[in-house]
Amino acid sequence: MTALLLVEDNELNRDMLSRRLSRKGYVVDMAVDGGEALEVLDPARHAVVLLDMDLPVVDGWEVARRLRADPKTAKTPLIALTAHAMSGDRARALDAGCDEYETKPVDFARLLEKIELIRRRDLDDP
Repeated sequence: MTALLLVEDNELNRDMLSRRLSRKGYVVDMAVDGGEALEVLDPARHAVVLLDMDLPVVDGWEVARRLRADPKTAKTPLIALTAHAMSGDRARALDAGCDEYETKPVDFARLLEKIELIRRRDLDDP
């Protein structure tokens, strides 16, 4: 089974996404803020990190930068989850180190496609 790390401070979003992902066969580990995400991320376990960008303690932008700067986590796939849908926000997330970008409210089918695309890409290019 594929494990994901869902980093989301909003309890409703966390509950909804974790339940839906679990029903699709994913193991979902969770962190409620950026500091916790940096502590619990295990690149050997987590195939993809779903990263809210507006987090307490350490925001998602900084989490992404720190993960990219650390050789142990530099290649861990990150999907930004954000309510920021303004022009330039996608580029900002990608510049911070995210591989993909998904706006909230999350289009679940599109998010699943992005997760699977990243997983296939990583399997093809270890």
